[in-house]
Order: sequence, then C-alpha cells, then structure tokens
Amino acid sequence: MKANKSMEHTSTLNIPVTGMSCAGCAASVEQSIADLPGVNEALVNYASQTLKVTYQPDFVKPESLKQAVQDAGYDLILDEVNGLEKQQEIQRDAYVSLKRRLIFAVILTIPIAILGMFMMDLPYANFIMLALSTPVLFIFGRSFFANAFKQALHLRANMDTLVALSTGTAFLFSTFNTFYPEFWHRRGLHPHVYFEAAAVVIVSIMLGKVLEAGAKANTATAIKKLMGLQPRTLIVLDESGEREIPLSEVQLGAVVLVKPGQQIPVDGALRQGSSYVDESMITGEPVPVLKSVGSQVFAGTINQKGSFQMVATKVGAETTLAQIIKLVQEAQGSKAPIQKLVDKVASVFVPVVLGVAALTLLVWLLLGGVNATTQGLMATVTVLVIACPCALGLATPTALMVGIGKGAAQGILIKDAEALELGVKVNTLIFDKTGTITQGEPVVSTLHYFEHSKPLAAELNQILLSLEQQSEHPLAAAVVKHLQSSTNGVIDLKDFESITGKGVVGSHNGRKYFVGNAALLSSNNISIGDKIEAQASLLQDGAKTLIYFADEEQVLAIATIEDKIKASSAEAIKQLNRSHIEVVMLTGDNEHTAAAVALKVGIKHFKANMLPEDKAAFVKQLQGQGKVVGMIGDGINDSQALATADLSIAMGKGSDIAIDVAGMTLMSSDLMHVPKALKLSRITVKTIRQNLFWAFIYNLIGIPIAAGILYPAFGFMLNPMIAGAAMALSSVSVVANSLRLKYISL
Repeated sequence: MKANKSMEHTSTLNIPVTGMSCAGCAASVEQSIADLPGVNEALVNYASQTLKVTYQPDFVKPESLKQAVQDAGYDLILDEVNGLEKQQEIQRDAYVSLKRRLIFAVILTIPIAILGMFMMDLPYANFIMLALSTPVLFIFGRSFFANAFKQALHLRANMDTLVALSTGTAFLFSTFNTFYPEFWHRRGLHPHVYFEAAAVVIVSIMLGKVLEAGAKANTATAIKKLMGLQPRTLIVLDESGEREIPLSEVQLGAVVLVKPGQQIPVDGALRQGSSYVDESMITGEPVPVLKSVGSQVFAGTINQKGSFQMVATKVGAETTLAQIIKLVQEAQGSKAPIQKLVDKVASVFVPVVLGVAALTLLVWLLLGGVNATTQGLMATVTVLVIACPCALGLATPTALMVGIGKGAAQGILIKDAEALELGVKVNTLIFDKTGTITQGEPVVSTLHYFEHSKPLAAELNQILLSLEQQSEHPLAAAVVKHLQSSTNGVIDLKDFESITGKGVVGSHNGRKYFVGNAALLSSNNISIGDKIEAQASLLQDGAKTLIYFADEEQVLAIATIEDKIKASSAEAIKQLNRSHIEVVMLTGDNEHTAAAVALKVGIKHFKANMLPEDKAAFVKQLQGQGKVVGMIGDGINDSQALATADLSIAMGKGSDIAIDVAGMTLMSSDLMHVPKALKLSRITVKTIRQNLFWAFIYNLIGIPIAAGILYPAFGFMLNPMIAGAAMALSSVSVVANSLRLKYISL
C-alpha cells in the first residue's frame, strides 16, 4: 500500500547520481524513485547529475532509493560527507576514458570516411570499412549499446537507444550488403554500404559528449569556488601550544589562530587581536571589514594583514559558508515551473521518435520507388540520429546552475528556481523601513524629561533601561546603548509584556510603566496633551522616530531616535522605478518619520503605523488587485508579510526567521543588490527561453528533414553523418548559451 504522502515527518536528501547520459536517463531515475512508497517528491537535475528526494524515513530508507536506481541501470552515491567528491572523481575518470576512446575512434574513422566518400570502388573497400568500423561501434562506442540494452531490459528508452538503433541498423545493413551484394544485383539495384555514416555518427556524438562534459563542468564553477573557500586544515591553540589539525576535527569552542592571508576556517568571534577581513565571497562587498575583539567572522572569508585568535562558534555543516553551499546546491537542483512542461515532453520524446522513425521507413517502402529500401533505411537512421532530447534536458538546468551560481558570487542567494522565475513577474516591491532602507543601527538623538519627572530622572532612567533591555525591537537597542554608560544598573520589573507594533509594559513598586508609540498610550488611556505634543513636534524634525515613556497616569519623557538612510537606498529605488516596478514602503513607525524617509529616497507610496498583520494584509490586498508582489525585509516583524508575498527577499544581516521564509537572501545590506537580483532573474529566464526555443526548433525542423520531407520537391536527403554532428552540437550550443550568463554584468 502507498504511504500517505501528506505525512509531516519527512527528510530531504541531495544525492549525486552516476551513469546518466541524457535527459531521458534523468526521467528514468526520477520515475524509479517517485514510484517508491513513502517518497513524496523526486527531482533529478541532469545538468548537475543530482537527485533531490523528499521521503518519509519510516517507510523508505536511502538504501532502498539506491537499489531502485540501480535496478533502472544507474547508481546513487550515498556518502553524505564525500559524495560530491566521489561523483566528481567518477565523472573525471569517465571523461578521461571517453576522450581516450574518442581519439582511437577518430583514428579508425578517418580512413573509413575517406574510403566511403572518395574510394568506394577500391577492391575490398567494403571489407576494410567493416573491419575498421567494428571496433569503432562495439569497442570504443560500446557504452551506447550497453546502456540501450539496460534500458530495454526495463522497457525504457533513452538517447542511447536512438544512437544504438540508428548506428546498429546502418552497420547490420551494410554488413549484409558487403557479404551478399548479389541480393541487390539480382533486383537491378546497387548494394550501398553506410559504414562511414555509422562510424562518423558515433564519433560525432562522442565528441559532443566530451564538449558537453567540459561545458557542463563550467556551469558548476560557483559551487567549486565556494567549496574551495574551505581550508583543509586549521591551527588550534591549547595547553600544548599551536596544533595543525584537519578541519573535520575542530570542535565548538576551540581557540583558532588565523594568520595574515589565510582563509578563516570556521565561524567564530575574535577574542584577541584585530585585522581587516575580505568578506566579498559571502556578502559581495568589495571593501574589507575591520574586525576587533568580539567581532563575528565567517568561514571562507580571507584575513588580510593582522593575526588574531578566534573562538569557534559554528563548525562543519553549521557554518555560514556550508549553509550557503547547501542552499546553492539545492537551488541548482530545483526545477523551475517551466521545466515541468519540458519534463513531460522529454518523457515521451524517445518513444515518439521511435514511432516517427518506424513511420518514416513505412512511408518510404510504400512510396519510395526503386531505391525505397536503402533510402528509407537511411532516412530512418537519420531520424534516429538527429532526434536527441539532450538539448531539451540541458536547456533549463544549465541556465539555472550558471544564474544561481553567479548570484551566489555576487552575494545574492536564491532559494529555488521558482523564486528566480518569480523575479521576472514581480511588478510591485514592498520595502520595510528599519534595517532595510535605513541602516538599522538607530541612535538616540534626544531624551527629554518633562518638568514633573525631572527630579526622578535617575530612577526613571533605570526603569527605562530595564524595560528596553527586554524588548526585541531594534529601536530599543538604541535606548539601551544610550543609557548603559550613564545609568546606575537595571532593576527587577514585574509583569513585563511586549506588545508587537506598539511597545513594552512593565511594573515597578506596584506602578505600571510604558515605552512605545502613541498607539500604546492611547490603548491604555494615557493622555499625551497639547503641550507634550507641541514639544514632540519640535524635537521630531526630519526622519526621526518618537518614543514615549509614561507611567499609568502621564507622559514622563520623550526620546527621538534617528536611523540613518543607507547610501545606496535612493539609487536602488531609482533603478527600480526606471524598471517600471511600483515601490511601496511599509513601516511600524509614525507618519511623520515615514514621510520624511520616503521623500528622501524617492518613494511615492508608503504606509505608517503598520503592525505585522497589517503588512501581511496589505500584501494580500495588492495581490487581490492582480499584482505580483515582492516583499523585502529583515526583521521578525517582517516574516509574516514575507511569507505572504509572491517573492520574498530577506536582508542577510536580518533575523533567521526572515531568512528562512525568503525566496532570495541578500548577504549584504546594500539595497543595490535588489535591482541586481531582479536583473539576474530576467536574464536567466530569458536564457532558459532561448535555450528551449532553439532545442524545440532544432527538433521540429530537423526531424522532418531527416525523414526526407524535402526529397520529393528538391531531391535532398540529409546525410546521417551531418545529422550526428548537428545533434551533438545542439547540446553544446545550449550549454554555451547558458555560460554567457557568467559574463553578463549585473
């Protein structure tokens, strides 16, 4: 009985696959896994040669997945630690073997082609070509026939099936004509042989595979570069002094010594020394960052000139770099919505081509005239040769791999292919204010106590500090920082409560105290009064946020907090406006501050005093108007709106919750990465569409010509050798087009 696929307890694995040679193979692997009880989803990426499977561990084990794939004629590498390295080693060995076999095949094919095209009347020419073409097909090209046989055993067909059928048919037909030429002579026909066609087709496809493998390796350079950022060893300090140990042996809390020019091995915090650190490989920011005692540093970043000691806070798979590598791998292995259509086409492609080939032979035999058999056979062989699902299978994943890899190199992490595709459709972008448009590091510019509370300012400062220390709001940190050095410690508060979007409440000596906005005071029936309101207006000039400090009867003090606008915000919003994307700012801050910030950065539409649920409701309102909404935020209070939006973009220095729900994460706080991310989406999706167009057009035009549709009007028949070369080049051209993404400026 099939396991319930809606069960919540699931695991997800990204597993390297070996033995795949075309998109049809990927479909076979995918189907063999998807059919297993307990498997929720199986996605095979032919370009990256990986399987992403979501399954229920109670019903299916990784070993069962491996067995199912082996039964289909392929294999999985279940080693989670060294799986990719083993796969790369297998691919490297296969690549070297393929190149060696190609060289020998070329050496034998050159004389076959010369004999077959220019010296057909040479005595024993057919026997010489038979002798030379036999090893080309069945020794150097044996993998095509072996794989086709494996597929046939499972009642499946792939590209190898087409190659084996076409070249095998041409070879057998030619062999028959070599030994029994009189069969055709008695019927008044010449016994044609096509050894050169069979050999050249094998060589062309092998050459195409060599070029394709080299090109595909280039699409994975982003992952290889990221992995190359992890040093193999590191220096730890303990009682015995300095010790160099493998990276895999480092423990949490270990003291690590980092020397000038070295890559930082793990995430941690400086405990001694200082230096500038190049974080460009993670954030995309080119300027090195000063690190001193207490500063956080990340694995893979490069220490510049100074030496320092650090305490390891994250090691192994928990480091920021490891998480980035995992995210990029998962994103590159994901499937864009457009790929689903391609998969459906690819799954029926080979059977359809076999049907077209059979129909081609039948039509030629019925209507072909004198040379119907030979011409029909060659047309059938040519159809089988020219029709290849590889270009279709490579069109989407290669572009995704390059696009997502380029994004990672620029500090733009893309969660999956769907997020990339949604980036093209977004026509409305919502920005949070604090930490997104502004720097998110607010400072107190004024703390003003009124006359009635001034005598108690010292004690009230302690209460204010104690309240704000327990608040999670970013503005509270500014008050804490402002008061810490001048206040005589904190005090115990009773009944502390944080009211999202309004402020905090706590009790001291039986009296309630409030810190927050006007809405907090209003909901607790605390009057602000005209005099206090006038003073507040006087202090709140420009883009400053006003905070009220009150007891249960009256306002005690007001503070103005200023959060400077990021230098890049105005230019980023200007670029988005030029791209005809509507920009809206939502903030929990007051109307006055929101208006001042919006004016400075060029945002025409904004809403102030917004609670988290208000932001999410506003996103739904825009979606109800038919808009495709992107949301950009960095805080816990943004996570609800981020989850509601069509495309969510989190700032990398924001909260983990915001990053978890986001489709894209910007590792830098620079807002210029937002237009860059959307441009990356546009050019990647454009490349996918170009690839699919040419892959479909190639087959739509090539197959009818190969079948002989032009012969009645023009007497033109496509040579199988040319068809083989065209088929090989179609895959290479698709990969080459995807690689152009690496050189496009964002």
